[in-house]
Amino acid sequence: MGKPSKDNKKIARTRRQRGYHWEDTLVKRFNGLEDWKAFRLGSPSVALPDILAVSTSNSTIFTIEAKSGTTNSLVVPYDQVQRCMRWVNTFELYRIRKVIFAFKFLSKKRIGLGQYEKRELREYYKVWDASYEPVDFACNYDGTTYLIGDGKRQRIELKDYTMPFNTKHAKIGRLAEIQC
Repeated sequence: MGKPSKDNKKIARTRRQRGYHWEDTLVKRFNGLEDWKAFRLGSPSVALPDILAVSTSNSTIFTIEAKSGTTNSLVVPYDQVQRCMRWVNTFELYRIRKVIFAFKFLSKKRIGLGQYEKRELREYYKVWDASYEPVDFACNYDGTTYLIGDGKRQRIELKDYTMPFNTKHAKIGRLAEIQC
């Protein structure tokens, strides 16, 4: 009975480390740009977005929630959407205020406990539409996004966002690719 608890702790630690590394990568990408400053804001328990990125010369502020994983779907709870919106709406001095969700699907897909198969590493950057109420939603490996409620999934259109930094793994959602 002690073994599953130990496995769960190891899995949770790995998941947190993945998230930390993804946040750290994003902060470094922003800080590598001349007109940007970015900061990790702390652990989830302090009710802050993962990252705050600011460009005063462009009058732009982003709150960023970063999700990384080995599954086909990464979920964002509504309270994380809500807290990001609250932060960008607080800084009215900035002309451009966006809530961005940075999804990273790792190059290995989990198919079982400790079992993985190889796949393409993908990054999606989705911008929250301020006209939507905060809701639980998910981004899939193909870049499509869905509301999650009452045990059902319903399509939601979140636009892909082109970040100010370069990355070879950034993708646009499947439908956006078809429309281009």
